[in-house]
Amino acid sequence: MTAQRMLFLTVASLLGTGVWLSGWDQVHWLLYVLTVMLVFAGVTGICPGLLLYKQLGLK
Repeated sequence: MTAQRMLFLTVASLLGTGVWLSGWDQVHWLLYVLTVMLVFAGVTGICPGLLLYKQLGLK
């Protein structure tokens, strides 16, 4: 487990805890998407957001 993958999982758990404490029906659906993307990045090591930015030409 690398530090970057652990960071993704930590941020995902903090977002998930915030969603849970706020109430599942009170938060915007975008928070669910971000949480799932971060869990995916933490488990697989492939960050969808980073891939998107690289395709847009950013370094």
